[in-house]
Amino acid sequence: MSTDGNLTNMSRFVLQVILGRWFMVFASLLIMSVAGAGYLFGLYSNELKSVMGYDQSTLNLLSFFKDMGGNVGVFSGLINEVTPPWVVLSIGAAMNFFGYFMIWLAVTSRLRNVPVWQMCVYICLGANSQSFANTGALVTCVKNFPQSRGIVIGLLKGFLGLSGAILTQLYHSFFYGKDPKGFILFIAWLPAVVSLVFLRTIRVLKGVHQQNEVKVFYNLLYISLALAGFLMALIVVQIRFTFTRVEYYVTSFIVVFLLLVPLVVVVREERHLAHQRRSNDEHLEIDSGLEVITQDVTKPQPIEPVVKDNKETEASSCLKNIFKPPNRGDDYTILQALFSIDMLILFIATTCGIGGTLTAIDNLGQIGTALGYPSDSITTFVSLISIWNYLGRVVSGFASEVVLAKYKFPRPMIMTLVLLVSCIGHLLIAFGVPNSLYVASVILGFCFGANWPLVYAIISEIFGLKYYSTLYNFGAIASPVGSYVFNVVITGRLYDQEGLRQLSAKGLTRKKGEDLSCVGVNCYKVSFVIITCATLFGALVSFILVLRTRKFYKSDIYKKFREDGTVTEAEMPEVRNGVSTVR
Repeated sequence: MSTDGNLTNMSRFVLQVILGRWFMVFASLLIMSVAGAGYLFGLYSNELKSVMGYDQSTLNLLSFFKDMGGNVGVFSGLINEVTPPWVVLSIGAAMNFFGYFMIWLAVTSRLRNVPVWQMCVYICLGANSQSFANTGALVTCVKNFPQSRGIVIGLLKGFLGLSGAILTQLYHSFFYGKDPKGFILFIAWLPAVVSLVFLRTIRVLKGVHQQNEVKVFYNLLYISLALAGFLMALIVVQIRFTFTRVEYYVTSFIVVFLLLVPLVVVVREERHLAHQRRSNDEHLEIDSGLEVITQDVTKPQPIEPVVKDNKETEASSCLKNIFKPPNRGDDYTILQALFSIDMLILFIATTCGIGGTLTAIDNLGQIGTALGYPSDSITTFVSLISIWNYLGRVVSGFASEVVLAKYKFPRPMIMTLVLLVSCIGHLLIAFGVPNSLYVASVILGFCFGANWPLVYAIISEIFGLKYYSTLYNFGAIASPVGSYVFNVVITGRLYDQEGLRQLSAKGLTRKKGEDLSCVGVNCYKVSFVIITCATLFGALVSFILVLRTRKFYKSDIYKKFREDGTVTEAEMPEVRNGVSTVR
């Protein structure tokens, strides 16, 4: 074969890889791996507190707006319903840069006398970009792989959880762990750049059934486990030894390398698919001699499933059917889902469960300081939570999919068990058991991560995928609601009360603009006892959902997706010089 022919085949294969759905998954993994800036508030919260002269209540108010921005993605969901995913990703990139860049200007005194409400707006916008990345990447992947939605959500959410440890490691490399202000600028531009690079890669490919897709996802899981294991080992070593900047450069290079390894899986899978297509072409030419025609395509042309025409249903009033929802698993309208008892139960359980663990994560820096841990340990706690957050997400995503498929074990039951386990972490913080904050970080990080794939998968299974972009983001609203109640109303106020009591005991008074600090177990004891009780209540409410959906989860909930998957990827058109062959 000539050199020109080899180059043509190579360029054709590269185009196939870039346009393929597995490269889209790879791009989504990279977007999620740098989208977790909202989990790193503990790395720069003390800098905000000291530079801006905030008390704990004010800092917790900022934390609440961060959580609200990170989880209230209704607008991103609604936008994604009517626009392609690249529009959502573009908006998210712009919001990420603007929000954190303005915070950086305020902290470095380039903007002076910035009022608290403006800082709340900035951090809300910056954190809200995470919901746009989630909607653009994760929702698209779920629609492309509906029969493996638990695995997809767990893997992508796992990389989002792991992003905290990834960004922390890069922080050590670029800033030697000693420049929180520079780190704020870093998280302003990096996630935005990654999203912009892969804008047109993320897209919905309908009607295509993936052969052997679970095996490919497991290969991606093994790579992510290797990355998480390396970061975990790195944290343990960094606790005992002091790294030089060169050593941080080397470890960061390894982290970036492991992030790119999934591309090998993508290329290998596309080679396998290309071989299958060639085999299918040969069989078709020999057996039937079917004519091959060409047409311009930029994306696969699936065989459209037959859709029943129901004009009466479409013409009926939306309001009239709010309280007449379809069967579980069918496509609910947005209002039918929002007014359903199942959504109310899920909202309450998520508010109590995730709201409590998020409060612990956001206050981790202050909790460590109050309990007398050294400053180096604070970074360790953040990384531990990030890694176990990742493990919780992938374990709950993959494991819930396996036990659901094999044993019909309902996801709401797994959610109930996760909420019960998280109570142990809350109690460890409440009673300040010596050196227990390391264990609490592991437990709460795992439980916080495990809840998200379960909540999002449950929403998709009960209410359908038609309006999943919007319902997915409505489900996330429970997190900032819980964060406001437990973090701002309860934890922040009780912390400040104890801090003022300690000042009063020393015969001192707090001056205006002075940092208010609290030391000792009592700073957070009452708060986390209350959070523990609320989490137990959330577990009880979650169990009610288990009872309501037990018959649904015993049925074959993915049957209709198998019936609609009429085209396999090996049967999809092959890209040849910008056109595809359609059999």
